[in-house]
Amino acid sequence: MAESILQRVAAGDGQAIQNCIDAYGGLLWSMARRRGLSAEDAEDVVQEVFIDLWKSAGRFDPAQSSEKVFVAMIARRRLIDRLRREQRRPPTQALGIGDEDYPGRDFEDLENAVEASLASKALAQLNPKERNVLLLSTYHGLSHGQISEHTGLPLGTVKTYIRRGLVRVKELLDLGARNLREVGA
Repeated sequence: MAESILQRVAAGDGQAIQNCIDAYGGLLWSMARRRGLSAEDAEDVVQEVFIDLWKSAGRFDPAQSSEKVFVAMIARRRLIDRLRREQRRPPTQALGIGDEDYPGRDFEDLENAVEASLASKALAQLNPKERNVLLLSTYHGLSHGQISEHTGLPLGTVKTYIRRGLVRVKELLDLGARNLREVGA
């Protein structure tokens, strides 16, 4: 009688690992998806099952069950473990705070609004020519040459205004971030 795939895995046969994936990958994938796992979670579980199979391949006894049953039992236990872990996770709105309590839909919107406000305040502190050139570059996407044509400023001056403006905005944003950290601390 020929050795089973799991017996070959237990013996250290490298090709048997690929044979195991080929033979049981579809079965494990369908078991995971039938349990309602997302594709990403199903991939994780299938990988965990294969690792368990390779670690426990030496325990497989063809006299007690078929290889397919052995694989399915390990997969079933791993799936049950995963589902229990998911059930223990607290719900995402456990604090009872809804989106309507924030000016934005979520924290990211709020964070973006704060950053936009800080950037707007930093831009307001630039001299008007630097601010105008910087806005034409960043907001309107004009090239240095296009800004030079639009404003009538020499190309070198446009580049200098953009460089100085960016440096000044960065300094102001860094200062604002430090002030926010100090207030929040």
